[in-house]
Amino acid sequence: MQSMRIKVFLVLVVIILIYPSSLIAQPPAQPKTPKTNTLQSEPAEASPRLNAATEQRIALVIGNSAYSSGPLKNPVNDAEAMAAALQKLGFKVTLKKNANLETMEEAIEDFGNWLKRGGVGLFYYAGHGVQVSGINYLIPVDAKVNKESDVRYKALDVGRILDEMANANNGMNIVLLDACRDNPFGKSFRSASRGLAIVSNSPSGTFISYSTSPGQVASDGEGKNSPYTRALLENISKPGLTIYDVFMNVRSKVKKETGQVPWELSSLEGRFFFVPGNGKMITDKAEAVASKTSPTDELEKELLEQKKALAEEKQKLEEERKQLVMGNRPAVSTANEIKRDGQFIAYDNGTVLDTSTNLMWAVKDNGSNINWQGAKNYCENYRGGGYSDWRLPTQDELAGLYDKSKGYTPVCAASGDNDKVHLTNLITLSCWWGWASDTRGSEAATFIFNLGYRTWYRQSYDGGLRSLPVRSGK
Repeated sequence: MQSMRIKVFLVLVVIILIYPSSLIAQPPAQPKTPKTNTLQSEPAEASPRLNAATEQRIALVIGNSAYSSGPLKNPVNDAEAMAAALQKLGFKVTLKKNANLETMEEAIEDFGNWLKRGGVGLFYYAGHGVQVSGINYLIPVDAKVNKESDVRYKALDVGRILDEMANANNGMNIVLLDACRDNPFGKSFRSASRGLAIVSNSPSGTFISYSTSPGQVASDGEGKNSPYTRALLENISKPGLTIYDVFMNVRSKVKKETGQVPWELSSLEGRFFFVPGNGKMITDKAEAVASKTSPTDELEKELLEQKKALAEEKQKLEEERKQLVMGNRPAVSTANEIKRDGQFIAYDNGTVLDTSTNLMWAVKDNGSNINWQGAKNYCENYRGGGYSDWRLPTQDELAGLYDKSKGYTPVCAASGDNDKVHLTNLITLSCWWGWASDTRGSEAATFIFNLGYRTWYRQSYDGGLRSLPVRSGK
């Protein structure tokens, strides 16, 4: 026992010398997400959502079909499908269908106010759009345009949307314009300009996508959705694709099917994933070159090996500590069974036993946003049922709880949402995501209980993630 204490002391001294900053506790970041989803003025039907756990995501989706001049078949269908897809990707969505000018202006003003809270903003529009003197306008369903100059007063200038984004200064915005159908007022226009013009001035950190090349006309499509939106829906939820990968796939598919070529403009300063993948992806030559070995890399590799050896030693000591705690843990009074759900048994001491794995779970998670280290500490200090050997579950253990046939709406979902946590209702998760103990570098594993996904995120992130304690055996 004396030799082990000396060993622990020496290891801690080495850790302090190498990682002094890691011993300074960082206060948890306060989430920016609003308490309730008041943005959902017209919720998309049957649209379970994935809380992307990377940043707040806000979207305004507008689809206009019911024009008195040049009615369109697909824009409302496109908008409904896009709203549902974005909700699955963690966006808080406002959906407007067959909107007049006043409705569009009010929605954009509200959208700008929400963007001031920070995060990623996304604007999607399907319907008629025209350009006049190089300026793009989105056409409300009630617009009465008798001459070209009327557009300036009876349609929405796309610049208004970009101005709201610039004023919000939220860092990143995405503009998707499936609005290049043929001009319904073409005969009354002096100019012969078709489609939309290139946006010449947009805030830094903006990605803009047109359904076809500037100055060209896009097809409304023969199916339920336009070719552009259909291709976007097929690619937007694929894990591991950067935003550039998504739209490269969209462009390839639409060009092959229709001949039209979707077009993008970007001033993004980093990579964005609608759905992150399970590993680091090198997508440009600069990163590929940087990955080659250099003398500096060799030194870093040696340091990493030393850190890994220390981490392994620390983990070994931690296991020894846990064994000591197990040997001295207080007696636990006999718990009474209060409810069963298949293989799960709930007890009156706040625990739930999974009889198929013999794992005992806490009846609920920590109840608020938490980073990985905080989640680990919470579990190890949890004393539910009188036990002191609680821990953070592995990703496999969390995945073992997932059951598509079961589900309930967590408290982090706004009233009316269809998001479901798919596991027994004997265990209460307050949101969809749970931290796991598995780590790789600065990332840690998570599990998404509304879609059954395994993912990895940086350990410092705390948006929407929860900590659910587990222990081995009854």
